[in-house]
Amino acid sequence: MSEYITVKNEYADEITEKKSRFIATLRHVENEDEALGFIAEMKKKYWDARHNCSAYIVLEEGTDATGEKRIFKTIEKCSDDGEPSKTAGSPMLDVIRGAGMKNTAVVVTRYFGGVLLGTGGLVRAYSEATAAAVEGAEKVHMRLLSKVKVATDYTSYGKLSYIASEENIILKDTVFTENVEVTCLCDDIALGRLRAKMAEITAGKCKIELLENSYYQVEN
Repeated sequence: MSEYITVKNEYADEITEKKSRFIATLRHVENEDEALGFIAEMKKKYWDARHNCSAYIVLEEGTDATGEKRIFKTIEKCSDDGEPSKTAGSPMLDVIRGAGMKNTAVVVTRYFGGVLLGTGGLVRAYSEATAAAVEGAEKVHMRLLSKVKVATDYTSYGKLSYIASEENIILKDTVFTENVEVTCLCDDIALGRLRAKMAEITAGKCKIELLENSYYQVEN
């Protein structure tokens, strides 16, 4: 998975269905432990509600055979918290999955209004509450990029800036010593082109070190 969407800040929205209140709260989480902690927090906050249904999708990181950081598993879980099976958590999960969201957890709190909604009504209400929160929340786009350190001479530094602009490579930190060391973010294709072009320009004297592969926030 090369990219995903998550929420920038916690966001809550609310709908009413036949006198029942459905409060959907979205939050960015980094892992399953944070998702579970968020759910526990919402249950404590809304302790007097009839139900606090939940869903989350998180990316679990591991290392491949080379020791480089890779995403290898997506964890998706949900809970109906006492509602009829598959009328709450599963529809909520479908909404955030359909929006392309990862590392995102949602809790929909229901205050019962005295009118039974039936299974179809519950699915619709939990879906609509989640969708309202997803639509209203400020979102960020995350992309899997390589973080590399480029060490080159001063003569080639200007050409590196040109290549970065041409290949959509993000230049982060620059350190000026005897040589120039530049930390860059780029995808695998751009990294391959960067290596080839800098090797040609510097006659193979440029050193490019892969620091890590991880997800970084990018402009949409």
